[in-house]
Amino acid sequence: MGFRITSTKEIKRDICMKVYEKIEKIFYESSQLIRESAKLSKDITKAISEMKNCLEKGNKIIIFGNGGSAADAQHIAGELIGRFQMERNSLPVIALNTDTSILTALGNDYSFEIIFSRQCESLVKKGDLVIGISTSGNSKNVINGLNTSKQNGAVTLALLGNDGGKIKNIVDISIIVNSNSTPRIQEVHRIIYHIICEQIEKELFEK
Repeated sequence: MGFRITSTKEIKRDICMKVYEKIEKIFYESSQLIRESAKLSKDITKAISEMKNCLEKGNKIIIFGNGGSAADAQHIAGELIGRFQMERNSLPVIALNTDTSILTALGNDYSFEIIFSRQCESLVKKGDLVIGISTSGNSKNVINGLNTSKQNGAVTLALLGNDGGKIKNIVDISIIVNSNSTPRIQEVHRIIYHIICEQIEKELFEK
């Protein structure tokens, strides 16, 4: 009985098939979680209502998060200060994770856990709306920032993952994506805040 030698071409084909299957699996998991997250519509509607109320009264929105969530905070601020889908006036939104001088000074002189709360101490006023983003729901600096914001009289909102962690018990409104996969949670977070940005524009500026 002879032995069959697998060619390099066949090995490459098998590797490509495995990668192909992994890619398909990721698309399936992501799309499945997106469909399941439609059940968050009620919480998203509450968030839109509170944000609209805040902006109509001349107050501001402040957002923060770490890593990919920091990028999402900047993304939201960019959409609302600039535009999402329509030409309109700028909206007052600040992402607290964008100033590297402030972040490194606070992290170095105090600790990383207070990089948001120290800023919220002076920037957040009564009537403002503050959004914390955390895929784990347990980011200590996000928790501290939200607690300080509540003390200052702000409405608090959080985009979360997993089971919502500690943050779900702190904020006025929590939007929790039911997954323990950070990439999948962040993908759904992006859809959620795109929905929010679109509806805010329509409700504030559409004639």
